[in-house]
Amino acid sequence: MARPVLPAMAAGGGAKLGRVEGNLLLDRYAHKVRTAAEIRDLVGSRPRDRRVIMCHGVFDIVHPGHVRHLIYAKSKASVLIASLTADRHITKGESRPHVPQDLRAFNLAAFEAVDFVLIDDKAEPVDNIALIQPDYFAKGFEYAAAGSAKTDKELTALQAYGGEILFTPGDVVYSSSKLITLSAPVLRLTKLQATFERWDVTCDKLRQTVDRMRGRLVHVVGDTIVDGYVHCGLGQGQPKTPTIGAMFQRECEFVGGAAIVAKHLAAAGGDVTFTTVLGDDRCRSVVMADLLNAGVKCLPVIDKARPTTQKKAYVVDGHRILKVDTLDNSSITDAQLATMTHWLRDTHTDGIVFSDFRHGIFNQRTIPAFVDAIPRRSFRAADSQVASRWGNVLQFADFDLITPNEREARHALSDQDSGIRPLASRLYDAARCGVLVLKLGDRGVLGCMGADHSALDSFVVVDPLCDAVVDPVGAGDALLAYATLAMMADGGAVQATILGSMAAAVKVGRDGNVAVSADDVRAMIDATEEAMR
Repeated sequence: MARPVLPAMAAGGGAKLGRVEGNLLLDRYAHKVRTAAEIRDLVGSRPRDRRVIMCHGVFDIVHPGHVRHLIYAKSKASVLIASLTADRHITKGESRPHVPQDLRAFNLAAFEAVDFVLIDDKAEPVDNIALIQPDYFAKGFEYAAAGSAKTDKELTALQAYGGEILFTPGDVVYSSSKLITLSAPVLRLTKLQATFERWDVTCDKLRQTVDRMRGRLVHVVGDTIVDGYVHCGLGQGQPKTPTIGAMFQRECEFVGGAAIVAKHLAAAGGDVTFTTVLGDDRCRSVVMADLLNAGVKCLPVIDKARPTTQKKAYVVDGHRILKVDTLDNSSITDAQLATMTHWLRDTHTDGIVFSDFRHGIFNQRTIPAFVDAIPRRSFRAADSQVASRWGNVLQFADFDLITPNEREARHALSDQDSGIRPLASRLYDAARCGVLVLKLGDRGVLGCMGADHSALDSFVVVDPLCDAVVDPVGAGDALLAYATLAMMADGGAVQATILGSMAAAVKVGRDGNVAVSADDVRAMIDATEEAMR
């Protein structure tokens, strides 16, 4: 197991944001966090002059019950080893753990009673019990009443060399899960700083990656959507029929779908070409003018037999009471497919983005032709929306980046039960992708990279970075655009996850589906750096 990197333990020793208050304390206790093999060598083999006791748990929220457990355990031996479950093995609750393993390890290391801390990369502590051979293994009093399969395994491992199991008193009983249910901890900056330190990310490096995005050639293929909003106030008086009454106030339109992905890419500094299908109608003119103003080169197939997809929402006093869609989801024709694949194949590009909203361009018949037309050595990113339940992100196998949300991942795998990390691991393997960024809504994002899902650095978690959500529509499109450009700019998977999250945070803080600029993200980086200081 690789030794965990606590904040202030990365190369160069100290936070890359400038030394923040408290890092000297981190330095003071970081030496306690060790691998199981290191702890075995430090405590020595049995029989020992000093007695060793070991305890194990999640320790997501350290509460008075944990403190009593640790103090009692230390009273029975000279050396106390606190073992904690790695993030990937925690499946209790959608959002657990709230505190990532590196920070949980430091929390325990800061206790005077604790001599060593280890992050167990196995689901159960049995292997480490056999390796370290503590004289005692401490369990909570609640495990003494009746045997459990886990306790029986631990007891068998102890008895194999003559160790004993001890049960600590249950006079102070708390539940981390219940405490979290009452009030979930807000740790986004603390967790983000730990992420920075673990992967040697700094705000300066993020800025450099944003700078390197400029001029990247990107070809976006996907469905255009014109989002309309009719804002109204409550109507006056009593209607004669059971009809909702409202007073018109204003109407606005935003060009969305794959088109907003293209606009995000252009606003970030990319040189963007956009291939799509439009109808021969008023919305076509709206789209073309908007993309021209955004600096996006549009290659539209004009289909007189279908309308430009439009989705109009009626909003009364901030509540969306009705949505009316004007669309035709039938597949594009063979001739239209040939034209679009020709443009895709012959347009010089550094990367392609398939933005699939299932409105006629992408389907089981057309996707193989689009994939075959991708220019060689191009970076490949894809997102497939399944609001209609027709799309499946697994149809874009072997891509460099995919960015589904949790619902899309569960739909793709027919899996409604797995925890987030097992779900991400399964989808990553099935898609054979380079990087998976799983969007979790108000729980942030989880990045999955590398085929070895048992490795401690195979996941990165970024909590939501926004202070308040004004309009969540289009957050995933901003994330897709910035994550794509970050990876194309050699920022790597972790920077792509962070910058994508920052772009999404900027987007949800604004009303309307508008493009997020590079300066917007730079301002977000500046604000994050200042908050961390």
